[in-house]
Amino acid sequence: MLLKDDEACRRRDWWWKERSFDEEIEHIKGPDGGALVPWLLMVIGPAADILKGDVAHPWVAGSGLVVFCVLYMATIRTAFHDRWRTGPVPFRLLAALAAVMLPLALVYGGNFVLLFVLVSLCVGSVSRNRRQLGLMLMPLSATAGVTASLHHEGFWGTTSLAYGTFLSGLVVSVIITLFHAVKQLRETRQELARSAVAQERLRFSRDLHDLLGHTLSVIVVKAEAARRLAPRNMDAALVQVADIEGVGRQALTEIREAVTGYREGSLSTELDRARSALAAADVEVVVKESGPPLPPHTEALLGWVVREGVTNVVRHSGATRTTIELRTSDGRAHLEISDNGSPAAAARRAAAGGTAVRTRVGTGLRGLTERLAAAGGSLTHGPAQGGGFRVTAVLPVEDEAAR
Repeated sequence: MLLKDDEACRRRDWWWKERSFDEEIEHIKGPDGGALVPWLLMVIGPAADILKGDVAHPWVAGSGLVVFCVLYMATIRTAFHDRWRTGPVPFRLLAALAAVMLPLALVYGGNFVLLFVLVSLCVGSVSRNRRQLGLMLMPLSATAGVTASLHHEGFWGTTSLAYGTFLSGLVVSVIITLFHAVKQLRETRQELARSAVAQERLRFSRDLHDLLGHTLSVIVVKAEAARRLAPRNMDAALVQVADIEGVGRQALTEIREAVTGYREGSLSTELDRARSALAAADVEVVVKESGPPLPPHTEALLGWVVREGVTNVVRHSGATRTTIELRTSDGRAHLEISDNGSPAAAARRAAAGGTAVRTRVGTGLRGLTERLAAAGGSLTHGPAQGGGFRVTAVLPVEDEAAR
């Protein structure tokens, strides 16, 4: 009893609650043939002719009308049923419906010619494309007009029946097509929403990897430097500890910015951090810059490249010298980070620090490759001539006003 009351309340809320068209589209359901059932009331006209005795052989006419109603219901149900609608069953039922309707309309005339409209509704629900719809509707409408003229319905009666027959099937087909279009658009919007969520998760995981990977590497390097300096120069060790505190505070700020999606790194800031991190790791760094200033968006992307490239040098290269070269020419920015590291030196550094040697082509470089490709650029990496490792990024220089 309570369930029935709840259902009644939901129906009342649906009827009285004001909704915009956008909200209505969200709650709209696909066609199931139920909307075509009330049209069966059109058989009241032929049934009235039978009851008034206006037709010969009323039992034959009545039986034919009952068979027509059964076939009509079966046709519209199978036309919208998931199991039957793609098979031949709806077309066979439609052919049987037309075969029953045509003798009734030809023999009895009068209100029986209205059965053409009901057959047209079934044609609109069964047809699957415009070609099928036209091939079935045009002969049906022409037959309706001829039948009406044979029973002396007059010009306007004949024209109205033919036009109404054609229009009924056409409207049903258009409405069904619109329902399918709404369903596909709704599914597309849901898929886009899921894709947006996946992209945001990818962005966050990529930013978090790049932020924490670089920050933790700098903290480890500076902590090792503080440990080495503490026995002989406490002041220098305290400077390294202060740097660790500053790096940690800056990392907290950057993580908050990454969560909100508003982080735009500065290339000059990343270059300063690179000098500090490499100096703490006893790696000589040479920075070369040439060309005009870059727009903020390009600087932000290249800042990520500097961050990841320097992190790899500190953690995996075993290098003693690193060169960072930035040049802008012909509308493209080129950033190259190279070192003189070697696997043997990396193994010695890892053994001294108690860490494991890992490949320098990992998640960070893959994420950067995807990020630069999305901006129309490219990222290449691999062993450099004469030893060491090289990371090269190329980006188109876009004017901020054009973005």
